[in-house]
Formats: sequence, C-alpha cells, structure tokens
Amino acid sequence: MLRKILGFAPKLESDGSYSPSKMALKMGVSDQTDFENIPYQKYEGKKSKILVICTENKNLKMKNGKYFSTGNHPVEVFLPMLHLKHAGFEFEIATPTGKPVALEMWAFPEKDEHVRAIYNELKANFEKPLNLLDFIDSSFDHPDSYAAIFVPGGHGAMIGIPEDENVGKILRWADQNDLFTISLCHGPGAFLSTTLGNKAFLYTGYNMAVFPDSVDNKTPIFGYLPGKMPYGLSETLKSLGVNLMNTKMDKTVCVDRKLNTGSSPLAANELGKLAAETLLKELN
Repeated sequence: MLRKILGFAPKLESDGSYSPSKMALKMGVSDQTDFENIPYQKYEGKKSKILVICTENKNLKMKNGKYFSTGNHPVEVFLPMLHLKHAGFEFEIATPTGKPVALEMWAFPEKDEHVRAIYNELKANFEKPLNLLDFIDSSFDHPDSYAAIFVPGGHGAMIGIPEDENVGKILRWADQNDLFTISLCHGPGAFLSTTLGNKAFLYTGYNMAVFPDSVDNKTPIFGYLPGKMPYGLSETLKSLGVNLMNTKMDKTVCVDRKLNTGSSPLAANELGKLAAETLLKELN
C-alpha cells in the first residue's frame, strides 16, 4: 500500500499484466526525444528495403509469475527508422505469425512530432504486418533488394522471438548475403535464435551494445518491472562469446562487421545515425 501511495507500485492493467509505476514513468519516459533531423544524401540504389522484425506479444512473465505489459519500445522502433527513412530506405514490417505489432504505448513520446508522423504513416503496416514464413518464401531468393534487418528493442523482443526458428533463418540469411543487422536494447535477444537446432551461435566474438542485466535487476525497486526478469540477456550473450561494450543504460552504440547495436532507448538516436551513415557509406 505504501509503495502505491508513493507511486512505486506497478500499475495493474485490465488483462492482469502490470505496466510501469507512476514514478518509473516519471523517471524513464519523456514526451519528446533527442531525434536529430539530419539531411542525408539519400540512397537511390536497388538495395532499398529493410525488414523490421517486431514482436506480436505483449506480456512477459517475470520470475515471480507476474506479467509485464510490454512490446516494442516506440522510441527504439521509430528513431532508428526515422534516420533510415531520411537516408532513403523503406521498410517491410513483420511479426512471427503476422499478428499486429505490440508497442509499449505507455512509453510513446506524445509531443514528438517526428515520431508521431512516422507512426501515423506506418500504422497500417504495424497493424497488418507480414509473417516471417511468408517473408522467407517470397524474399529469400531476392537478397539484392534488401540492405538490412532491424530488430528493435523493448522487453517484448524477448517473448517468442529468441525461440523462433524463422528469426534464426532470417539472421543467417542476412549474414550469408552480406546484409546489415541493426538492433538495440533487448532486441539482441533475437540473436539467441541462431542457436536453435544445436547450431553454433552466429555472433561469437562480436562486440555489442546491449541493455545491461544490472539495470533490469534494479528496476523492480521503483516499479518499472513487476518482478525480476526470467533470465539475464546481456549475461546470456556474454556466455556465448559476445564482448559487451557497455555496463550502463546509456547512449553507447557499436559497429562490428555488418552488425550495428545500441545499449538502450537512450541510444536510439545515435544508433539511427550510425546505421544510416554506415549503410550509405557501404552501399553508395
């Protein structure tokens, strides 16, 4: 009761899940972002498509059995996409089965005109995305049309996607065809899918920026998460041979070979700039 009075208690939603507390939202969510509207020299080649793999799942089960009301974090989705759009790239939105994309709308930057504009522009695509199997069937024979795979974060990226064989197939296809892969925060959980079927982890030895488990472990204190995470993502990746480039929730971004990563929603703008600049440099 005291936690509720002080604003530290997670909010119970109608479906029984919990969204962040008033204090957590005050500390971690802003009406505006740090998006920089950069005038890129647009890409005009044939590799203009970027596949965006989103989550269709909303509720992540914590160790204590409570569910966190999550999805993809809108800042992590839209800021990189804004930079890539302004650099001349276009998007195909997909979820594992073609169900609508789940977004953490409680984290939406309501007063950010740039985010609002791209959200409205692509809303229909997020409501009726491709499914990954259809993408594999229709696009694997046409890698020359694609520049990159983008897996945005938000804790929802850890629901189902790391266990999805089609995600693993697509990441390996991207690697084999010299496409870029872009991800941030909890999005690199998708990389665990490359170990399915007893395959070797695709990214052993890579440098990555990833959301730190140490921060996830602290967030239940002020009601961001309703409990401890089911497993630690950054430590799992480290155990598979990843070199972690950050220890804090900050603006760290990293490029290693064809992989661009960012540490947290605070890095979304920096990752967008890095990805746009890297793709333009390599593809033009």
